[in-house]
Amino acid sequence: MAWMLVAACAACRADNGVEPGVIRIGMANALSGPAAGLGLQLRAGAHAYLDKINAAGGVNGRRINLVSMDDAYDPQQTVAATRTLLDVHKVFALFGYVGTPTSTAAVPLAVQRGVPYLFPFSGAEFLRHPVQPVVFNLRASYYDEAEALVAQATAGHAEARIALFLQDDEFGEAGKAGVLRALQKRNLKLAQEVRFQRNTIDVSAGLDKLLRQPPDTVIFIGTYRPLAMLLRRARSAGLKSRFMAVSFTGTSELIKHAGVDGEGVILSQVMPSPSDASDPLVRQYQADVVPAARNYGSLEGYADAMLLVEALRRCGNAPTREHLLKALEQLRMTLGENQVSFSAHEHQGWNRVYLTQVQDGTAVPLRPH
Repeated sequence: MAWMLVAACAACRADNGVEPGVIRIGMANALSGPAAGLGLQLRAGAHAYLDKINAAGGVNGRRINLVSMDDAYDPQQTVAATRTLLDVHKVFALFGYVGTPTSTAAVPLAVQRGVPYLFPFSGAEFLRHPVQPVVFNLRASYYDEAEALVAQATAGHAEARIALFLQDDEFGEAGKAGVLRALQKRNLKLAQEVRFQRNTIDVSAGLDKLLRQPPDTVIFIGTYRPLAMLLRRARSAGLKSRFMAVSFTGTSELIKHAGVDGEGVILSQVMPSPSDASDPLVRQYQADVVPAARNYGSLEGYADAMLLVEALRRCGNAPTREHLLKALEQLRMTLGENQVSFSAHEHQGWNRVYLTQVQDGTAVPLRPH
């Protein structure tokens, strides 16, 4: 009888989402709408790794059940989905959210309830500084990506006129802060700023402004569909400016939607090329992901899942959220050619940025930063 009481008390103390044989992890991101490619890719990569782990017996005897919901890249839907994950599905942690405005909406709920918010697909600074105990990031920040893009834009042309074409929300502001920081470092000012609305492809007004004062380079902060439309109309109008974009844009989806108009676009990346089999991480990823599903987004989801699994392993047989957060703060591991490390004072795993350029319908690596 005594052992039964001990077991019952242990079950009462268990955090939500941890049950015999299973750990439930919640994911809410864009699975529909104009940014759906981002969420679908990230989820596919995470599933590829988690399915392999589950097939081998899971983590410390528990399968990882990824409970996925669609927020259509809409912050209001993100809040509703997050509450459902926490209150109905009672997940152990939140994982793989896509976007800055969506994370802005979800993080307060995670913080309030002490739920780990792991590896969002966003480079926003508020997710990094000040450090929030429940938030951990793998990818480089928009400060890191903007620095790489501005360095490329000004290479051999120190007085380059750089314009910003940004989504009019928290994502756009986060990207803008990074670009302004990189420009200030070089004693430059932004030549022009134009905006468009999230989840639309209405870029006509912004393009008209660019045409009146054509810059040398346009840095785009947004998703793949509005950029594809902007490129199509800019090329048709004869605009000769060079276009650059951050990783969140979605490289493979941009190439698909922009077609020949995407040629020459430079994109920063926070993962190695999913085609680069010389990287050990990519080789492992290629073994688990079919060629048709290989892209930067699914590679990031795969890497995110690797970190999640390793942290859960270190929690032992009776995982709690407190154990998971502590394990993450002590985590040091190698993902391919990159060392990932966290601490109590640093919740960003790495800051590596790669540059690619679209050539013949493929993102070709330029040079690492």
